[in-house]
Amino acid sequence: MTVVLAVVAGLVFLAVSGVAAVCAAVVVVVAGACAALFASRRVAAWGYAERADDLMVRRGVLIRRQSVIPYGRMQFIDVTAGPVERSLGLATLRMHTAAAASDARIPGLDAAVAASLRDQLAALGEAQAAGL
Repeated sequence: MTVVLAVVAGLVFLAVSGVAAVCAAVVVVVAGACAALFASRRVAAWGYAERADDLMVRRGVLIRRQSVIPYGRMQFIDVTAGPVERSLGLATLRMHTAAAASDARIPGLDAAVAASLRDQLAALGEAQAAGL
């Protein structure tokens, strides 16, 4: 995609001058490389770990955030998928607790993995909540 944009920018600015065309193509290539680097870092920033009593979710490229959600505090778990996610076979798992500020979600999961994780977390939540 970046190469196509660089060629188009080069052709547009070629009418002005050859130097402007080269500069425009270089700017588009550099911007595309920066966008690709940021996207790959953003994907790598998400992670989760299932522990004995809670689920730990980490996220953030510039500002790292780590949330720990006790299984017994989970009220319900959503699996959502927008049109783009559905076309790629992906889904987002979202955990809801009584706290208004909790934004525990895990995006980009395979749809089957998200459904399996939802069922597993719901079972763990019921087992942990029964002991309260």
